[in-house]
Amino acid sequence: MSKRVPWAISHAAGILIALLAGPLLGSMTWVESFYIPLTPVTGPNALRLMTTAVALAIMLSLAVTAHQRLPDNGRGCSFLRAILFPLTTLLAVMLGGKALRTAGLPLVQQIGPSNMLWAYALALVGVGVWLTAAWLRHLDLLHNALVPPPAAKRRTAQAAEAEASDSFDDSDETAAQPGDRPAFVANGRPPATLGRYKILKELGRGAMGLVYLGKDPTIQRFVAIKTMRLDQIDQADKLQEIKARFFREAESAGRLSHPNIVTIYDAGEEHDLGYIAMELIEGKSLKEWSRQPNLLPVAEVMQTLAAVADALDYAHQQGVVHRDIKPANIMITKDRLVKVMDFGIAKMASSSKTQTDVVLGTPTYMSPEQIAGKKVDGRSDVFSLGVVLFELLTGQPPFTADNLSALLFAIAHQPHPELQTLRRDLPPMFQEVLNRALQKELPQRYRRAGEFAQDLRACLHGLAA
Repeated sequence: MSKRVPWAISHAAGILIALLAGPLLGSMTWVESFYIPLTPVTGPNALRLMTTAVALAIMLSLAVTAHQRLPDNGRGCSFLRAILFPLTTLLAVMLGGKALRTAGLPLVQQIGPSNMLWAYALALVGVGVWLTAAWLRHLDLLHNALVPPPAAKRRTAQAAEAEASDSFDDSDETAAQPGDRPAFVANGRPPATLGRYKILKELGRGAMGLVYLGKDPTIQRFVAIKTMRLDQIDQADKLQEIKARFFREAESAGRLSHPNIVTIYDAGEEHDLGYIAMELIEGKSLKEWSRQPNLLPVAEVMQTLAAVADALDYAHQQGVVHRDIKPANIMITKDRLVKVMDFGIAKMASSSKTQTDVVLGTPTYMSPEQIAGKKVDGRSDVFSLGVVLFELLTGQPPFTADNLSALLFAIAHQPHPELQTLRRDLPPMFQEVLNRALQKELPQRYRRAGEFAQDLRACLHGLAA
């Protein structure tokens, strides 16, 4: 708590000083010559309005700082973060309205009392709706804050919350000792460490299993850690074979070094858990722009997928096939860089299955040879990228059905829709590129993803011409 108090106190003191400065300085003679440019407000009233504006600016700065400093702990702090900006805006509207009604009467008269009243009422209603919506959307966080954990768990929960909130501090950290590590999951909580990585919190669930935010205390680097349960493998006699396959696939993916491929740093096993530590990406996946009305501009789609095709071509030359190309596995970072995620993850995930002929991949984006259970090569990724291209251009996948069996049959045997029926604004070359990428027969499909990338860029140049 001591780390969080100073900034809150300094902001609160600044707000208080600004609000008191107007009345305290209002009696001084020099204030009579004070005025606000372009307004009829002068003298002490002008000073009071200016100091109120300074207080509001400090209040906004306090809200921004609090949002950055408060930990996202899934309880009270998370709820406060969620309502912080609408609550601050509401207080600013109320304080600013009061200042105008008292010290800014000349300005109100200039604007018009009725106009001012309408603007103030609309602002209050709008901010009130915003605050109410934020409150209702995060009621579960408020409930978690008001309902304390059982007494037996309270101390451990508080310790974990403090650890997560302090993990982004710049101070030196010491790696946890082996004796301090809990079992794999204790009372639903993640392990304290995996290998040399300190586990900070759960990020979500991936193809293999749970995904954690981790930190390498040696070089102070944050990583995403994808895990796979090894203790749930049904056939114990195959455990060593499965582990060998897991690390073989991780090693293959870890050899990839390309600006458009998420880097794998490390792989290991601990707590009956296989894990892979990889580059932490901040951004959004293409899934965000795969449906109407949120489609990307055509030029951006072609440029993005050309970068993906280049990354796939590089990986295929290294003998690595992705096997699960889909919008959710293609990220656009905050710096607008394209990053392909989860190379080899689909095959690694199958290590926990006991079936020998398991079909890998996400059904909507699978190639016909994946569906048939045949050995796949880079041309399978080309087909999947063609499906992604169709979806990003039209807002729907090329193959749909009411059930899984019908979907797999459509991918394997039925032709994809004509692009012009859904996007009449696109030139015929787009259809030709899609037709070649989505060929059922391998010899008729692009031989290399690099050829696909060249044609995508040719379409891009055709748009600009």
